[in-house]
Amino acid sequence: MKKIVNYINLIFGLFLVACAFNLFLSPNNLAAGGISGLSLIINKLFGLNESIFMFIANVILLIISYVFLGKKVTRNTVLGSLLFPLLINLTSKIPLMIKIENLELIIISVLGGVLSGIGYGIIFKSGFTSGGTDIINQIMEKYLHMPMSKSIIIIDGIITILGYFTFGLSTMIYSIISLILISTFSNKQILGKGHSKTLYIYSKKYQEIKEYLHEELKIDSTDLDCISGYKNKKSNIILSVIDTKYYYRIKTSIQLIDPLAFMTVTDSYHLMNANISIRN
Repeated sequence: MKKIVNYINLIFGLFLVACAFNLFLSPNNLAAGGISGLSLIINKLFGLNESIFMFIANVILLIISYVFLGKKVTRNTVLGSLLFPLLINLTSKIPLMIKIENLELIIISVLGGVLSGIGYGIIFKSGFTSGGTDIINQIMEKYLHMPMSKSIIIIDGIITILGYFTFGLSTMIYSIISLILISTFSNKQILGKGHSKTLYIYSKKYQEIKEYLHEELKIDSTDLDCISGYKNKKSNIILSVIDTKYYYRIKTSIQLIDPLAFMTVTDSYHLMNANISIRN
């Protein structure tokens, strides 16, 4: 039943993002990062349909993901990568049914960013991704030991700058507004305010949880020795700092490994030397 709910949430989240793209972002050339933002630039320069470009780009990125990130990581990306271009195409007629011509561009950029952010948050919370530049971000994290938050800024920043050269300065400014709101509301949808979360995990199966974090997600951790207050017994706590959008996926997986695991979560407002890794 849990899997069915996750699939429904994935489709609903993708639908919201597709609606936001076709209703607010695409008609106004708001290239707010990601493959969808890049598709607007490609459409303007070469006339290639946005959904077709997204499908081609996502298929190529899925192949790259399988080669560089492995089967397990790619598995959670396949469905979103293929469904997203389809839903973009299916919702392309929405502007004909909902008229927003009289709205100011600032309002359009806000509405597009908020709706997209909520949609992406639902997608990430279901344990999936929409593919696209998320794959590039994960590759940069794995091989360049770069924090996910930094790689997202770099990739989306490049796409936004390309939008400036394609659509002009004013459009780029409104695109940045949408991009900020997408990031803000996707994080709020998942958990709290911070871009990163610090996890403290206590479990009798802590070795299995560590292997899951290290091998499957390529996320580092630190072992903390502790003594229980009641029984005065030595044990271990896993400390790990993660990107907020992976929180729900990790939480679900830990519950599957050990239903009795105890975990506390705090916001991480600032990370110093965040690129230091056990893989260095």
